[in-house]
Amino acid sequence: MQQKINILVVEDDNDINQMLCKIIKKSKYYAIPAYSGTEALLYLENKQWDLVLLDLMLPGISGKEVLKQVREHSSTPVIIISAKNESQYKITSLRMGADDYISKPFDIEEVAARIDALLRRYQKSEREKNTSNQELVFLDIVLNIDSQKVIVNNFEVTLTLREFKILQLLMENPQKIYSKANLFETVWEDKFHGDENTVNVHMSNLRNKLAQNNATDTYIETIWGIGYRLKS
Repeated sequence: MQQKINILVVEDDNDINQMLCKIIKKSKYYAIPAYSGTEALLYLENKQWDLVLLDLMLPGISGKEVLKQVREHSSTPVIIISAKNESQYKITSLRMGADDYISKPFDIEEVAARIDALLRRYQKSEREKNTSNQELVFLDIVLNIDSQKVIVNNFEVTLTLREFKILQLLMENPQKIYSKANLFETVWEDKFHGDENTVNVHMSNLRNKLAQNNATDTYIETIWGIGYRLKS
């Protein structure tokens, strides 16, 4: 029997919320609507979710605050859907831990495809986590593929799925230099079309999180004009 996929739709506009729920149900997933940040947090506290669609402009508690609280407690995939289409909002959201960002007005087929793609990557990661029992170690970083936990300087670091996959890739091949195209096509499992912002933001987030527990070591180095690798 196929596992039930639960998706929380956080959008205050009733018409848009219903449209997103229809897209999700058409893909054979289960959608639950929430119309405010407060309502979303109640759902998030009381139930496990496979994915969250999140608007930024919500009454009461903002979407930005909801995203922050999600990331403090879980690695649940989050797609931002917002009328704010300026680059600064996209970059800020990605830096805060969003996995994807879709601007309004959106294309229905694109939303469905992005949901499918993100769930596919997340489920693959979960399967790998459940069938593997491997630890990777680099300096004082311990990455456990089985539990999907990362320890830096004896303190646990909470990473998003894509941050975890980037670090895992680098730690599996510590001498290899990965171009941005390599990283994108391996971690996002999609064709790289030259948009470096996505990789830059996730790499910056990853570096900052690692540095929070050890500010003296630089774990990831930039090889200018080529890419990234672990600093030996």
